[in-house]
Amino acid sequence: MTDTHDTTATYAGLRLERRGHTAIVTLTNPPAHTWTADSLAALTRLVGDLNRDREIYALVITGDGEKFFSAGADLKLFADGDKGVAATMARRFGEAFEALAGFRGVSIAAINGYAMGGGLECALACDLRIAESHAVMALPEATVGLLPCAGGTQWLSWTVGESWAKRMVLLGERVDAETALRIGLADELVPKGGALAKALQWAERVQAQSPTSVTACKRLIQGARTAPPQSQLAAEREAFIGLFETEDQREGVQAFLGKRSPQWRNA
Repeated sequence: MTDTHDTTATYAGLRLERRGHTAIVTLTNPPAHTWTADSLAALTRLVGDLNRDREIYALVITGDGEKFFSAGADLKLFADGDKGVAATMARRFGEAFEALAGFRGVSIAAINGYAMGGGLECALACDLRIAESHAVMALPEATVGLLPCAGGTQWLSWTVGESWAKRMVLLGERVDAETALRIGLADELVPKGGALAKALQWAERVQAQSPTSVTACKRLIQGARTAPPQSQLAAEREAFIGLFETEDQREGVQAFLGKRSPQWRNA
C-alpha cells in the first residue's frame, strides 16, 4: 500500500504536490497530456491514496504548460481497431474518472487550455471547473467513429442539460471559455495563466468547511442525479444525525460559540 504521506510516491504521467490541505495534480504527458492505460491506473491509485490521507481536503487538477489541459486519449491506440485495447482503455478510463468523481473532498479542474475528449471528461468528473480565457472544450469522439466512454455523455448532460450535450456530442461542437461559462460547463472564467491560482483560492475556502460535512454533502448532492427526492430527503436527515458521531461536529459548534476558528480533524 502506498504511504499517503510519502511525497516521493510516483504516478505515471502525473505530478503530485501537497500544499497544506490541498493536493495539486498536474498532467505531465507532453505535448498534449494524453491519457495512457498507465496514467489512468495511476490516477485511480492516486485518488485512493488521497482518500486515505486525512490531511487532504481538496484536490486541484491541471495540465502542465499553457496550451493543453488534456487532449484525451491518443488515437493511435485505436488505429488498428483492436477491441481488446478498446476494452482495456474503456475500463481504465471508467475506473479513473469514477474514482475522481468519488473523491471524498472537493475536486477542482483548472482548465488551462484544450480539454478534449477524455480531457474534458476528466474535468467533468471534478466538482468544479475554472477555465482560462483561451480554453477550448469538446467531446469530438463521434467525429472519428467513437463515443465518449468515460462519463462524458452522462456528466455533460447533468452539467449543461441535454440540448447542449447533444450539440457538443452529436454535432461535435467546440465550446470556448466564454460559452462554457454561460452554459454552466465552467464555474469561473479567468485570464490566461490564472486558473491554478484561482483553484487554490477556492481550495483555501474548502479548508474553512468541516471535511466530514463536505463529504456527506457531496454524496447527497451527487445522489440527486439518480435517486428520487423522497429518498434523498430521508438520506439527508440521516446524514445530519450521523455527523453527531464525528469530532468535527462538536468542534465546529464549540468553535462558533467560542468565537474562534475551528480546528478540523476530519474525523
